[in-house]
Amino acid sequence: MYKEEIKYFLGILLIITLFVITSYLVRNNIETLQKIIGNNIYGMILYVFILITATVIAPLNAMPFVPIASNLWGWFLAGILSIIGWGLGALIAFWLAREFGLPLVKKIIPIKKIEELEKRIPQKNIFWSIIFLRMSIPVDILSYALGLFSHIRFKIYALATFIGIAPFAFIFAYLGALPIIYQINAYLFGTLIFLIGVLTVSLLKAKKPVKNRKLF
Repeated sequence: MYKEEIKYFLGILLIITLFVITSYLVRNNIETLQKIIGNNIYGMILYVFILITATVIAPLNAMPFVPIASNLWGWFLAGILSIIGWGLGALIAFWLAREFGLPLVKKIIPIKKIEELEKRIPQKNIFWSIIFLRMSIPVDILSYALGLFSHIRFKIYALATFIGIAPFAFIFAYLGALPIIYQINAYLFGTLIFLIGVLTVSLLKAKKPVKNRKLF
């Protein structure tokens, strides 16, 4: 029951776990990292490049790198760099899908996920829809789906993408700079909310009457 939802949640759980672990390791080795990377512009460029690569190559995820940026350069600058990295990655993914189509995209993302997202792409008010979808769907998957199935112009897509990514980028950059205890509490709270949601949906579905049920 709800295998896809549970699988999706477990994936998010793994990413957040790595996020917290990375944050812990960074805080315990911050002096070493500052000596190696510090405020070096090349470190910032590398961080942006990692985010771009992780967005274009869908199976990868750069979220665990966010606490490193937050603790090295401060949460605000880390948020700006994250917006640039994720935003440019999203534009590249969109362009690849629009230029080369399904034969290329299905090599990067499972075709089933693309088909599921196709149903969620609206034909009207797509600008605002992209902004809100950015807050709930991974950057890479949505970028490829929009490149394949929408008719939105590249400039409009770029604007909606950067607006939609900004809150997400700043929130996680800020969380990456918080003490570990706060991150763990947020982690446990989010897990609890999800479990309550799954239980509620399961109970409602169990109580729903079965229509046109044949006895023989």
